[in-house]
Order: sequence, then structure tokens, then C-alpha cells
Amino acid sequence: MKRGLKVFIGLVSFCAICLPVFGQPSSKSIETVIMDSFDSAGAQEYLYDGETYSWDWAVNSSRFVAEGYPKTGYYEGIPNSLKQLNKGKDIEPKVFGVKTAFNRKGDNWFEVYPSNDDKPYDVPFIGNVSQIDFWVWGANYNYYLEVLLRDATGRVHVLPAGNLAFNGWKNVVVNIPGWLQQHSHLRSGPETMSFVGFRVRTDAEEYVDDFVIFFDQIKYTTNPLSFIFDGYELKEVDFGDSENDDTVEVEK
Repeated sequence: MKRGLKVFIGLVSFCAICLPVFGQPSSKSIETVIMDSFDSAGAQEYLYDGETYSWDWAVNSSRFVAEGYPKTGYYEGIPNSLKQLNKGKDIEPKVFGVKTAFNRKGDNWFEVYPSNDDKPYDVPFIGNVSQIDFWVWGANYNYYLEVLLRDATGRVHVLPAGNLAFNGWKNVVVNIPGWLQQHSHLRSGPETMSFVGFRVRTDAEEYVDDFVIFFDQIKYTTNPLSFIFDGYELKEVDFGDSENDDTVEVEK
């Protein structure tokens, strides 16, 4: 009896190992995707769902921003830790900079966000994202940095990214909480989580007349196969029912 049980268990184990598993995403396919190196405007060539996207960066501010601010631009520079990775490239490395000033202390803020055709552009993430990684240059002001993400239901979430009270470059890593919905099962509306931008808030007691910040190389760690399934391409089949809208009104 014991011998027969051992043979049965061994056979089940063998089948579990040898037989292919269908409908299960790979949990080991982890990749790093560079969203933007900030070397120039519109040069990202970000590949998503078979198409290439590019954008510029724009800034908007709260009501007490000083006249003529914020100022933005691309400037030559790179964190020391990235210099080795940039060797051999023809393009001169650059960073994106913002200079702001406000007329009074208080709850001031400004946002740095991707822009396409002078409109805000949410950059869609690929796969299931575990963390966002970027470089930021701090001017040792007591300001606070936040990352803005839009989940797959369209809701914007604010993730804290630390204090900017340091000098020079710092690598910031923001972990994505597991409760944040990154993908939608609906055929209409957003399919994935997307990057909305950065927000910088001033401390109520900190000086606000002259602040500078720079950003470089934003990337993220993801499992690109986490939501790919057998027959995934059929999601985009055109039934010819509408050119602009795939939804149908439901009678109540």
C-alpha cells in the first residue's frame, strides 16, 4: 500500500513539473524601462502597444507664483553615477530644469508633467510596475516631492517621494503599493496605470523667492508579461460598429 502511494505521488509530481501550464503569467519576467533620459524634447521614442510616443515637459504652478515664473529648459549635465552609461553616445547628456519663485510663503506648489501638443499627456506604463526610479537635483530647500499616477479607473494618486532638503543629485526610488489598480478588465476607458507627473510643495516656513530643481533619467521596474494572455491580440478586433466609440448605450 505504501509503495503504491509513493508511486502515485511521484507520478503526480512528474506531471506537475513536465506538463505545460496555461493561462499563468510569468512572475520572473522583470525588466527596466527607461521612460525619459531628458536629453532633449520629444526624443523619447517610447514604445507602447506597438506604437512610438514622444513628448515635452511643461510646468504649472499655484496662484502666488511670481511673474515670469516658472522657467524651464534643458541644460547640459548628468549625475556622476550615469556618466559611465553615457560613454560612447553621440548626444550630449542633458537634464530638465525648473526655476520658480513665489510672492509669499505658504502652501505653494508646482507640477512638472509630460506634454504633447501643448496638452497634458499621461504616459502609460507597460506591464505590472513595482517601482519608479529617477534622479533629482535638490537645492537644499525644505520642499517636498510627490509622484502623481493615474490608476486604471482614472483616479489620480499622490505618492510621496521624500524631502528635497539636500544638495546635488539624488537617486529616488518610489515603490508602487499593491492596492493601486494598474490594469482594467474593461474594453473602454484607460487600460493601464499611467504617469501623470511630479509635484513639488513648499514648506510653509521655507523661503520661496529662488528655487531650482533638475530631473534626469526616469525609469521603472515592471513585469511586462503579467497581463499578457493567450489571444491578447483579439482585444483590439474592430467589429465595424463605430469609428470613434466602441461603447453601446444600454437601455434601462
